[in-house]
Amino acid sequence: MAEQSTVARPYAKAAYEYARDNDALKAWSDALALLGQVVLEPEVRRLLGSPQLSSAQKVAFLKELLADGKTAKATSDDLERFLAGLAEMHRLGALNAIAAQFEQLRAAYEQRIDVNVTSAFKLDDKQQATLLNALKKRLNREISITTQVDKSLIGGAILRAGDTVIDGSVRGRLNRLSEALTT
Repeated sequence: MAEQSTVARPYAKAAYEYARDNDALKAWSDALALLGQVVLEPEVRRLLGSPQLSSAQKVAFLKELLADGKTAKATSDDLERFLAGLAEMHRLGALNAIAAQFEQLRAAYEQRIDVNVTSAFKLDDKQQATLLNALKKRLNREISITTQVDKSLIGGAILRAGDTVIDGSVRGRLNRLSEALTT
């Protein structure tokens, strides 16, 4: 997958810079997210990889998917030109990676970060609020928390924010203790 992210990087950056400069971050984000999910479908992947279809036909197919109203603002000539450029370079299959990198650039620009909290038990509203405030202070960003429960943690929680992972789980502590004792 490293190759896919390497291929996607310049396209994501170009799309992001265009969308930012034209106050269209939300519209492009919605469109790229939808297209990124669609290209993961085996039938669509096969269609986009078909040498029997022209680049224009592939772009028309993708543009048609965006005409549902929700992402209609993003179906501009500029997005169509972007997709045409991807099609000409045989990069439509990288749309999912492009969408992911676009979202990372957008989050950095908007100074927000998504934090995934996996805890041994369900967090109540007060615990989530306390965690949210602590993370806001520490990371100096707007925080969006997603929680999930994993009973195998025994106690505590694991926080994932971008590349940062904080393992405060009992299972993690036991694993670290076990490693320290065996070395």
